[in-house]
Amino acid sequence: MTISNETKVGVLTAIAIVLLILGFNFLKGKNIGGKNAHYFAVFSDIQGLNSSNPVVINGKQVGNINKTDGGKDMRRIVVDINMTVDVIIPDDAVALINKSLLGTVELDIRLGNSTTALKSNDTLKTIMSGDLIGDAMKKLDPVLFQVTNAVKTLDTLLSTVSSVFDPNTKNNIKGVMDNLNKTTASLAVSSASLQGLLNNQTGALAKTMDNLSSFTGSLKNNNDNINHTLGNLATTTDKLSKLDIEKTLSTLNATVSDLRSAVGKMSSSDGTLGLLLNDTKLYNNLNATSNKINLLLDDVRVHPKRYVNISVFGKKDKNSPLMVPLADTVNAPYLPFPNPKP
Repeated sequence: MTISNETKVGVLTAIAIVLLILGFNFLKGKNIGGKNAHYFAVFSDIQGLNSSNPVVINGKQVGNINKTDGGKDMRRIVVDINMTVDVIIPDDAVALINKSLLGTVELDIRLGNSTTALKSNDTLKTIMSGDLIGDAMKKLDPVLFQVTNAVKTLDTLLSTVSSVFDPNTKNNIKGVMDNLNKTTASLAVSSASLQGLLNNQTGALAKTMDNLSSFTGSLKNNNDNINHTLGNLATTTDKLSKLDIEKTLSTLNATVSDLRSAVGKMSSSDGTLGLLLNDTKLYNNLNATSNKINLLLDDVRVHPKRYVNISVFGKKDKNSPLMVPLADTVNAPYLPFPNPKP
């Protein structure tokens, strides 16, 4: 049997139309394979709820909006709810419309505690939920009013400040801010220095504390020696306190006075010692006598026969006597005597 092209085109067109209808209904959330349960809800304001908007229970989508019908007066809008999931809905359940900040609208069914379930085509109880955006705007209105007033006040204040702060004042403020920045930088440097000073390992304060700890440790280790030294010091001071200091000082003063008197006499021409120390003529005579004695001794040493006439030594020495001391006598450490100062 031969099928004409027209028949093929007609069959394909019919299949395409059926698939289009089924796909459209599927996209709308309708149950293609069977009959879905329907419920109705009546609202005075559906807040932009349209067909195909989701129906949720506890956050899970269980259906969608089939259609909405407000009649001619639009006072009571009936919402047809198409359930795509088999759910038992108690007769005390309520439906409300939720609108998010992003503008999406959904129908939320809040289940109750009743054991009696609604049947298909029954009507759900409804409650009106506030428009989140509207509620938020109502709550923000007082805040926005206060912000507006604050902005106006700030604008007035800035205008006043701008009129008061002439260029000279602005330059002064700039200088103050520069000084403040420098002060802040100095504080940062000082803080870093203080941090280094207070460093637990390398800081000067830590080293000082270590030295102090070492010093106190040494004191502790030498406690017996320190106690012994303090005991000796106490004994010494006790002995000193028992001495007759005044008598000792008086004796010392008398001794110093005697010594001063003796030195004074030595410095004066009175007395033998004073004459010996201060009489230049006597000094010169003694010096000359000493030189003559040395010369005589040198002559005796060189010409002994002149002074001792014994046959053992032969004839008497008739050489002239020495008039100048010998060289070894002159180089002796005790000759010549130094000339006294006038």
